[in-house]
Amino acid sequence: MLSIHALNKTYGNGVHALRDVTLNIPTGLFGLLGPNGAGKSSLMRTIATLQEPDSGSIRFGQLDVLADKEALRRQLGYLPQDFGVYPRVSAEDLLNHFAVLKGLTRKGERRDAVEALLKQTNLWDVRRQKLGGFSGGMRQRFGIAQALLGDPRLVIVDEPTAGLDPEERNRFLNLLAEIGEQVVVILSTHIVEDVTDLCPRMAMIVKGQVLLSGEPQQAIDALRNRVWRKRVSKSALSQYQMTMQVLSNKLVGGQPEIHVYSERQPEEGFISVEPDLEDVYFLKLRTHQNVLPQPSTVPVGVAEAQPA
Repeated sequence: MLSIHALNKTYGNGVHALRDVTLNIPTGLFGLLGPNGAGKSSLMRTIATLQEPDSGSIRFGQLDVLADKEALRRQLGYLPQDFGVYPRVSAEDLLNHFAVLKGLTRKGERRDAVEALLKQTNLWDVRRQKLGGFSGGMRQRFGIAQALLGDPRLVIVDEPTAGLDPEERNRFLNLLAEIGEQVVVILSTHIVEDVTDLCPRMAMIVKGQVLLSGEPQQAIDALRNRVWRKRVSKSALSQYQMTMQVLSNKLVGGQPEIHVYSERQPEEGFISVEPDLEDVYFLKLRTHQNVLPQPSTVPVGVAEAQPA
């Protein structure tokens, strides 16, 4: 269990990145969902001991993380959002180099570990290919391979599927699900589908605050019979946005289709629909910010559904 209590972080420029963050994260895949700039990366860097919080505590089992950072690092696998590689080095050689840095100094042990991870991440057949020729998905799989060196008990991946094509995304998420059967895996993302598809538990963070924590399905069930759908004309869209709690809109056949949150049918023509995590996401954003974010902050996984 990773336990985070009352964590706060303010940067020198005055940005309050973390505001009293408290979370309990068990073994398995845990989704941390939020728009860009929500504080997800700040939280990940703090857990990974790459920066100090202003206050609060982090415990991993019996370990006081902030008091013994080296002990946590020995159990940590980390794939940051921006993971660079040496383009002229082969996957096998660079992973071997990282293995030495992780303390795998015995040649036979290191060879076995590198071979196993290249096979687990489906990179064995291209192990001698230079990393500069890898696709985005292959580089991400190499990134998770280096994160898994040394059999970590805590794995953190920050925005790992952004920019991947659907096939690579599915391959990468399946790999994370497999890893999460044994250890604590934190998946930080702004893609709603990544959390919906994989994570039995999640939290939503906006402007450094945790707005929601628990099981995704419980959050979805709380909106049952409260989400309504209707196709409207483009000319009428702004009026609906002013008079109703419009969660999102997307074009269907060139015509806006809106989702509205309401305790009862808003008006004639609205159809009750089964809610999903996207509806939860937009409702929490609206409640927290009073107005929904602009399209630039919409999760990539629901890019077609734009908030009001």
